[in-house]
Amino acid sequence: MSLLLVGVSHRTAPVALLDQIAAHTESVTSLRNDIAASPFVAEVMVVSTCNRLEVTAEVVRFHGAVTDISSRLAKHTGVHLDDLTTHLYVHFEERAVHHMFTVASGLDSMIVGEQQILGQVRSSLREAQEAGNAGRVLNDLGQTALRIGKRVHSETGIDRHGASVVSVALDLAQEVTGSLRDRNALVVGAGAMSSLSLQTLASRGVSDITVASRTSSSTKRAADLSGATPISMDELPGALTKADVIVSATGANGVVITAADIATAMQGRQNRALVVVDLALPHDTEPEVGSLESVTRIDLAALAHAPGAAASQSDLDVARTLIDDEVRAFLADQAAQRVEPIVVSLRAKADLVLEAELQRLRLKHPELSEAAVAAVEQTMRRTVSTLLHTPTVRMKQFAADPDGQRYAEALHALFDLDPEAVTSLSDTSVDASEASGFTDIPSWNGRWMP
Repeated sequence: MSLLLVGVSHRTAPVALLDQIAAHTESVTSLRNDIAASPFVAEVMVVSTCNRLEVTAEVVRFHGAVTDISSRLAKHTGVHLDDLTTHLYVHFEERAVHHMFTVASGLDSMIVGEQQILGQVRSSLREAQEAGNAGRVLNDLGQTALRIGKRVHSETGIDRHGASVVSVALDLAQEVTGSLRDRNALVVGAGAMSSLSLQTLASRGVSDITVASRTSSSTKRAADLSGATPISMDELPGALTKADVIVSATGANGVVITAADIATAMQGRQNRALVVVDLALPHDTEPEVGSLESVTRIDLAALAHAPGAAASQSDLDVARTLIDDEVRAFLADQAAQRVEPIVVSLRAKADLVLEAELQRLRLKHPELSEAAVAAVEQTMRRTVSTLLHTPTVRMKQFAADPDGQRYAEALHALFDLDPEAVTSLSDTSVDASEASGFTDIPSWNGRWMP
């Protein structure tokens, strides 16, 4: 079996397509369960955020898995397969590991260095574990990715300024409003992004913060944690008129605030400047909002090119070096685990031979004392261990090598090992010709990502 990652993100698709994907993907759980049902998939987890949808899987066959995962993504996102695959990227084995570590570290985020992705990866892994979709490989990969993400943040200055989607958006807002101190703000939604918005607004000295959502209990909880004033969605029109900055991140599948809503609010404000920050995917506000006089609309597409979205080159270099080292260590560890059945089989075979010879010795020389037999056994075991050391080390070295299977077959022939132990190694790699020929898959127009 082999590791495969198929996804779409802000780096390969326009926000409009990500918007469409988010609007139609009603249940990540349903998507993950559907992919898990594929005969080509052994383990699977799905990372879904506002700017990416990625499937990471341990697969039995490369071609079949790519085809199945792609078609299931198309079905659950409501995007035609031909349109979707144009924006999909495929990572295999080492590149899949590298990509997962890069994502968890925040290096692939729209706002480089943001930490929210760590929690999102953690949640995705936990959900896969609870559903029984994550086995040894994905557990190891996910846990290692989380550890590396923490290392990157603690050992580099990549998040020195605490950059997040919210903080960068508010930086852009302040270019319009000036200082947010003594300004009024409205947050629509009560999820994780809304909570972060409330905290960030408060830290910037916003004097009056109001929060609204469709669920009164969620609204109250968010208000209690941030000191904001909770209101119902019925009270939203009045709040729109009062606010100088509106941050919307509801996760709803339809528009929450229309251009007409904002136009009415602007009449009550005597056209005083208003900034509308739309952090939702699909979007909460109509794009036409940004065309209204004295209204500035900031969405995810605008954030991708904001100055605060970039990290320093030196921090990026350190982070990438760290990730490269961790990828090599992870692959080496996985290779060692993959050959363990062969190592165990080889040593078990040696133990059987040793025990048989010791029994023969006892029968042929009953006059030998137990102490003498024990001394002989110790010598024999030391000799066997010495003889097996080099083959064992070589097996672990060759595990990740394309010729590793030949070495395993040679050991099998020489020592008459358990065939299942040897098969376990052959099942861990995809034939290079199979991987390189994936573009021959019907309807596949995707590409390898660098």
